[in-house]
Amino acid sequence: MDIISPQNPRVKEWAQLLEKKHRDKQHKFIIEGIHLVQEALTAGADLECVAFDLEQGIPSELAHLAGGESAEWIGVSPAVIAKCTDTKTPQPVFAVARKPKSAAGLDALMSREGSLVIVLDGVQDPGNVGTIIRSADAAGADGVILGRGSADLYNPKTIRSTMGSLFHLPVVEGDLMEILPEAKRSGARVISTSLQAQDTCYSYDFRRGSCWLLVGNEAKGVSEQAQQLVDDALIIPMRGQAESLNVAMASTLMLFEAMRQRHFA
Repeated sequence: MDIISPQNPRVKEWAQLLEKKHRDKQHKFIIEGIHLVQEALTAGADLECVAFDLEQGIPSELAHLAGGESAEWIGVSPAVIAKCTDTKTPQPVFAVARKPKSAAGLDALMSREGSLVIVLDGVQDPGNVGTIIRSADAAGADGVILGRGSADLYNPKTIRSTMGSLFHLPVVEGDLMEILPEAKRSGARVISTSLQAQDTCYSYDFRRGSCWLLVGNEAKGVSEQAQQLVDDALIIPMRGQAESLNVAMASTLMLFEAMRQRHFA
């Protein structure tokens, strides 16, 4: 079935997914572009449908993935694509995905011995959140926790910034005041950065059991409530004159130092 009119009821429903309240209500989100749709299909994400530009046909990169039973493939007009996507110059394909259930991902992280998890406390920039997820994936982390006050995981900008890593590891949204105490009871150590810390990220032993790295808001840092749950504070030493690092850069540095110690030391 092809859809030409942007006024089609199904198109209106898809377009609503550009707003968080409708993503929450429908429990769905939009994935834009050839690369991200390819990553979602390859990873077996729960896709409702894939919409492609009728004039151009199914992109060659996706042709071998089309026709499966997991998603409906629908030809649409460029006007429909423009209405349902967030970018100024839309790519010729998008997908509608169902949100995964967070509980299963969280249970898996809690039960994993020696886990490496990055926890975001009020990181508000979608680009930072997406970049941290991408870095966590690259460093082989076991998962990402998004605390309340952080950018919406399913914001189109966040999804684009993950470059597909969203589909490679568990990313869980939840209340850190419930999640972190439970993680500590499961044996995890909560580690954060502090300019007053004595230990550096290079002298700390990331091989000791489960390490949950806690990073905070771009302007205010980690909240006072979450700070009370920190077991170990570390400083990232700097030789130059920069006052501090961007939260995504600091997260990446910590994740890769943990990876180096665990797998390359």
